[in-house]
Amino acid sequence: MIPYATVEEGSMALGRNLTRLEKVWFDYSAAKSDYYLYCHNILFLFLIFSFVPLPLVIVESARSASGWFWFDRYKIQPKVAYSLSDMFRCYRDVMKMFILVVGPLQFISYPTIQMIEIRCGLPLPSLMEIVAQLVVYFLVEDYTNYWVHRLFHCKWGYEKIHHIHHEYTAPIGYAAPHAHWAEVLALGIPSFLGPAIAPGHMVTFWLWIALRQMEAIETHSGYDFPWSLTKYIPFYGGAEYHDYHHYVGGQSQSNFASVFTYCDYIYGTDKGYRFQKKLLHQIKEESKKGNKQTGGEKFD
Repeated sequence: MIPYATVEEGSMALGRNLTRLEKVWFDYSAAKSDYYLYCHNILFLFLIFSFVPLPLVIVESARSASGWFWFDRYKIQPKVAYSLSDMFRCYRDVMKMFILVVGPLQFISYPTIQMIEIRCGLPLPSLMEIVAQLVVYFLVEDYTNYWVHRLFHCKWGYEKIHHIHHEYTAPIGYAAPHAHWAEVLALGIPSFLGPAIAPGHMVTFWLWIALRQMEAIETHSGYDFPWSLTKYIPFYGGAEYHDYHHYVGGQSQSNFASVFTYCDYIYGTDKGYRFQKKLLHQIKEESKKGNKQTGGEKFD
């Protein structure tokens, strides 16, 4: 809760006038407890899990119901088509996990936010501060998630826990948070480590949780769209990269990384993926040569 009764008091405490965004933040949060602000994450996660995958649902439904195959050029596994009921079933399972695990976890985890001193007051962080902290959060989460994910692919971890997430060998957006409750809890640790190392403002924490889940949905989209802005991020894996991991399934010892590709490259767990890409490229090139030769021949 902001310890100032008025905007003027806040300005005097900071030694400057509040920015427009700081005034908006003051008007919204001044009378609200820090715990209440933290619990906004529950609403944000519900909205993200429910609505961010919807465009993908529309595209996939159009493919399977009406034979509209224009998007097949971007579909990573075009032979797989999910019906609306298939996708709703996945969403229903995700919402069950949200109600029973994710939501309650948000309610009871506030003491950890107090412990690492995520602040809710003034001043608001600068844009550069937010960007720098988000970069740290993504890098820390990506590295630690890599090892947790790799652990889940041991025989016991996969058979007892991780196999639920791999039920969708051709991923869809709603499958991003589709997992065993133990996996949901375990993967919460990498997500928390970044803010613990570089604690910031609650606004930055909201952005981190939202962007990480949106990235996971894109990674599990099943579509490799050329216009995706994430293609401009260095070492970013993306949907095509993670799709290979799901396609191989339980035997996969490749592409464990959640966001970037550097861990898989450093530890040699992208060899199967790179071999497949090289092989597919060779087949495509040979096919092009064959088509040219066939096109140049004349038949009587």
